[in-house]
Amino acid sequence: MYILVTNQAADSLHSASETRTIIQADLKSVPDLEKSMYSVIDGFPCVRLLNLHGEIGCSNPGNGKVVAPIIRLDSAKTIVQPSALLVSSDEYDSLLMRISNDSHFARNVAGILVKSEMQDKLRGLSPDKKFPQAEFSPYESRTYQWNPNGSSTMWGTYYFPVFLLSQSSTAMLQEVAVKNEKRNKGSATHVAEFDVVMQTTKAGTRDSESCLREGTCLPLGGYSVWSALPPIDTTLSTQSKPIVLAVTSMDAASFFRDKSLGADSPVSGLITLLAAVDALSRVNGLKDLAKQLVFVVFTGEAWGYLGSRRFLVELDQHSDATGGLNHTLIEMVLEIGSVGKDFDGGVKTFFAHATGVSSGTNNTLKALKHAQQSLGTESIKISTANSSNPGIPPSSLMAFLKKDSRTSGIVLEDFDTVFNNKFYHSHLDDLTNINSSAIVAAASIVARSLYILASDNKELSPSALSSVTVNTSLVEELLGCLLSCEPGLSCDLVKQYILPTSSCPSHYVGVILEEPSSTPYLGYVGDVPRFVWNFLADKTSFPSKNDSSICPKDCRNTGESCIRAETDGKGVCVISTTRYVPAYSTRLKFESESWKVLPENSSDSMGVADPVWSESNWASIQLRVFLVQDPSYDYMILFVGIGLTVLSYIAIVIARSIIAKSLKRD
Repeated sequence: MYILVTNQAADSLHSASETRTIIQADLKSVPDLEKSMYSVIDGFPCVRLLNLHGEIGCSNPGNGKVVAPIIRLDSAKTIVQPSALLVSSDEYDSLLMRISNDSHFARNVAGILVKSEMQDKLRGLSPDKKFPQAEFSPYESRTYQWNPNGSSTMWGTYYFPVFLLSQSSTAMLQEVAVKNEKRNKGSATHVAEFDVVMQTTKAGTRDSESCLREGTCLPLGGYSVWSALPPIDTTLSTQSKPIVLAVTSMDAASFFRDKSLGADSPVSGLITLLAAVDALSRVNGLKDLAKQLVFVVFTGEAWGYLGSRRFLVELDQHSDATGGLNHTLIEMVLEIGSVGKDFDGGVKTFFAHATGVSSGTNNTLKALKHAQQSLGTESIKISTANSSNPGIPPSSLMAFLKKDSRTSGIVLEDFDTVFNNKFYHSHLDDLTNINSSAIVAAASIVARSLYILASDNKELSPSALSSVTVNTSLVEELLGCLLSCEPGLSCDLVKQYILPTSSCPSHYVGVILEEPSSTPYLGYVGDVPRFVWNFLADKTSFPSKNDSSICPKDCRNTGESCIRAETDGKGVCVISTTRYVPAYSTRLKFESESWKVLPENSSDSMGVADPVWSESNWASIQLRVFLVQDPSYDYMILFVGIGLTVLSYIAIVIARSIIAKSLKRD
């Protein structure tokens, strides 16, 4: 599009035409015009999830986009028309509860826009239940409130879109909402356009079984990772060493799909385990340990303990994913839970939640206290959890107990009777919610405790224990890599091992995209699991006997693994027992290129309780803002146009009459 300006008009129109020329020169296509009209808003959507009994989460109510004016909830005395409500983080939780209980109010809620705010302004916010995943509890006291801040709003069903805004978008929409409030009657209004149309809504498949059958959803799941230190010799017909299993999880949940950071719960435990593995990898004489150390990082734990339950099934089936492991040799399970909260009055106390009284739990408690004493400080303490607790807190260890109630295990947490994390499964459980010194302390205790247990509680010299030291810099680096966007997954540590698809980490479990396998196509494995696999494979490895092995082509001997293959296409061949384990519902089977729901097995109590979670497909998700003219203005223009038309018609009739009379006189 161009503008032609004549010489005579050039002087008077110079500045105006120059501006118009610049604007119009930029609009060379319809997409350019569209960009100038619409502002695309950065944010994190709430999406539609399904289970065997129905659906939860958010979606547009029908097959089309939702368009509504933007107003601030705290400034609106009444809401007289369907509107997009701009609310603070401390308002949206109570707003959702109000909507669920007030159908008259709910009719005028077209969508919700949640402002991005710092958590220090809030006393607590947890959209999960007061006893998360109580249906999988190995004990009967399922009304106990481990999570007193829990509101259960993330388990509700909402037939309108909800977006968490980024910080920049928050400032922009705040300004837009204020302009809407100050506008004159008849002037233009800023509206939000929500494109959150779910395929399950369009197809009418309202539960997991029907949507999986029709292909409008995919099951929640991903890949857990396990690794052995030292590597297990799988050429031996039998394994004889008892196994000490150290476990944690890497997936979090949130009301907003891609804002599931889970800094304290569970990533503080993940970083603790990775730092402990690093510390143990530098200890001499690992082959001489009396017991085998095995580390497992589960995914899918926030959605029915998908990872731990599938891991136990794979163990029973002696699948390739757990090759080298014998479940009958598991002597003790030590789980690292939420350990990242700050010191209280200069003292950090970790609580050991035990499965019961047994020689295994007693030995582990002794090892924990021995490790704490070896640190030589009064600022770090180990305490046994209150005996009045109904049992262990929500954790992967519940799956082990449901499988075998005789399992000896301890969950290490930074709380006693209720969660310390006031933002459990909230988008506000971020880097500001944890303390690196607490994680270093936890990693030091875990590493030394595992060393003591693997040494079969033999008397270890102070110098032997003091050699197990945690790299503080590694902990700090992992925090930046796994819990922030800068540097995020583009940090040097992660890029030593993989090529991340995104800088900003999210610990949402995701969906299974293909047939589950112990050697999955890595393009379908998330950034964090791929990093964890490479990190553990590296830290628990011994050098390959064949230094000239071309990785991965010639890295196929028994016990060999190819690490860092993504970074340069070559990688390094090492001897390591590190495996991917598929994590998905035990009620699902992949057959004939599709997923099928298996019948209930009454002997599997956790399978009976399994909701079988899936996530709806969608074509696109987008939030845009633009200006629309007030309808009254349109009506005014219409009436003015009609009036001008009528007047023009009357003028023409009168003019013709006058002309006719004049012609007659002539």
